[in-house]
Amino acid sequence: MVKQKTIKNEISLTGVGLHTGKEVTMTFKPAPINNGFTFVRVDLQGQPVIEADANYVVNTQRGTNLEKLGVKIQTPEHVLAAVVGCDLDNIIIELDASELPIMDGSSKYFVEAIEKAGIEEQDASRNVYVVKEVISFTDEATGSEILVMPSDEYQVTTMVDFGTKVLGTQNATLKSIADFKEEIASSRTFSFLHELESLLENGLIKGGDLNNAIVYVDKEISESTMVNLKKAFGKEEISVKPNGVLDNLTLHYPNEAARHKLLDVIGDLSLIGVRIQGKIIANKPGHFVNTQFAKKLAKIIKIEQRNHVPVYDLNQEPLMDIHKIMSMLPHRPPFLLIDRIIEMSDRHVVGLKNVTMNENFFVGHFPEAPVMPGVLIVEAMAQTGGILVLSTVPDPENYLTYFMKIDNVKFKHKVLPGDTLIFKCELISPIRRGICHMQANAYANGKLVTEAELMAQIARKQ
Repeated sequence: MVKQKTIKNEISLTGVGLHTGKEVTMTFKPAPINNGFTFVRVDLQGQPVIEADANYVVNTQRGTNLEKLGVKIQTPEHVLAAVVGCDLDNIIIELDASELPIMDGSSKYFVEAIEKAGIEEQDASRNVYVVKEVISFTDEATGSEILVMPSDEYQVTTMVDFGTKVLGTQNATLKSIADFKEEIASSRTFSFLHELESLLENGLIKGGDLNNAIVYVDKEISESTMVNLKKAFGKEEISVKPNGVLDNLTLHYPNEAARHKLLDVIGDLSLIGVRIQGKIIANKPGHFVNTQFAKKLAKIIKIEQRNHVPVYDLNQEPLMDIHKIMSMLPHRPPFLLIDRIIEMSDRHVVGLKNVTMNENFFVGHFPEAPVMPGVLIVEAMAQTGGILVLSTVPDPENYLTYFMKIDNVKFKHKVLPGDTLIFKCELISPIRRGICHMQANAYANGKLVTEAELMAQIARKQ
């Protein structure tokens, strides 16, 4: 399994927001496993955290904008593309303003900063969603379409048609995320002159200049527009090159516009929250269609993960039978609620219980319609997790396990006599000082029946 990655050291960059024109200092910081990509507004009281989550997208005009509980993050897509392009899983991005710095309009400087900070593997497997069928989203109003199909690795192809002679139709393809730095990262954002006029009139692109956005001239420039452009960009003279690009900016690639659209797709799709193993094909992509697709795919993934039931060979010899379990746990019948341990690593454990009609709790718990009490399912999950934490000490028989906290408990289906319960407990964070924080799930009949976050501590017997 591929390990998760974060950066080794923190590093800061300072720039201006393209639309707000405000100076902003952005700091990349290492993040713990399973953190994902999170933004922290250090300029606001309480330093609120906003996750890079498609469900927080509130506006996609001239960029992707996130908002959580009134706290905003503007135009994060170029930074997020750099984070994905550098193959990171976890990072904290601190900001002292709402809008991320535009720099030169690409991801180049963010990639360079991340590489300077250094990249390191973490002690956890990467969460990857493997695409098994074609999933698509179409914006009927614009004809934009984006889809993902099965592939051996994450690939992206963008096809753009701007309907103008100066730019025309362009395509770009990224066959491997390892090529992002060399092929995509330096592709800069762009705008057409007719869009620029509208943005200037509405007080936007205050941080824009001719060094951080390619301007394609798709119409004749009037004298008044030329005056406004000179004033906006702080230039005494502005000209149009033969290739239709404003001023003397040199394109990095003939298809730089298509490559930048591909960069935007990667940044926007990072809002799904998990890595994708599949090929993305985007026809006339834009922030709206990108983020709508991200929301759709994130929802599909969440449903699939929620309903995913791990499969184990119950006929194999168990890792621990009831005798080994009793040598480790202090519990005894009728309160010993697991029969076998069938799998265990340093980060997870899987246990099993056969639910029978002669269980003591069925005597009084709905004897005419027996249902296993939910609290006992949680207790059984905790005992399974106890095996994991007790396995970290050389003399587990001299320790007891105590609950510290139970969160986010959900009972989804009844557990009845004759069911076989499978308990899977995975560490949310590393075990420290005997404290174990776990995500625990219980399965029966091919369904998730109970889930909870459990925190427990082992203590030496007095």
